[in-house]
Amino acid sequence: MLLRGYTKEMFLPKCNPNFQSVHCVAHLEQDISEVLPYLNTVMGGGDYIESPASLTLRIHGKLITLHAREIFVNALNDEVEADKILEWLKKEINAAWDDRKSIQPSFDSPAAPQMLAVLKLLPRTNCGKCGLPTCMVFAVRTAEGSKGAEDCPELVSENKVELEEYLGRFHFDYA
Repeated sequence: MLLRGYTKEMFLPKCNPNFQSVHCVAHLEQDISEVLPYLNTVMGGGDYIESPASLTLRIHGKLITLHAREIFVNALNDEVEADKILEWLKKEINAAWDDRKSIQPSFDSPAAPQMLAVLKLLPRTNCGKCGLPTCMVFAVRTAEGSKGAEDCPELVSENKVELEEYLGRFHFDYA
């Protein structure tokens, strides 16, 4: 076991204190920098930086950045969601560390979902039923990870399946 514990700090974004979401930083008791390339492989790839070591993941519309002694998570609903994500990450970190001899470490960053690929599958009616003004904005948010196929009420079933499969290559589930 590499990561045994952490302390959690919740805060509102300083750039805009009116945001409805909160952010979290976990201060780690152990240095996890050595596991990051292995975790990058296991997680299907993120934005990996070698020096100083960091790994940024985009999961369900959240940016999660892991550093040697800290983990930052943005756009959280509440502390319960933060706990769920941090415990999931702790489990993934320790599993990757335990299995590191059988994992090829990755020092690369993978391709991200392309907005145009998403837009091609949308109805392009700009109906607004998803809560966004246009299908283009929906495609951007989907490529960023904050929206998914299930969030477009006008998406026909064939395109919905194709969009879910496409996005499935880029996203991870911490549930």
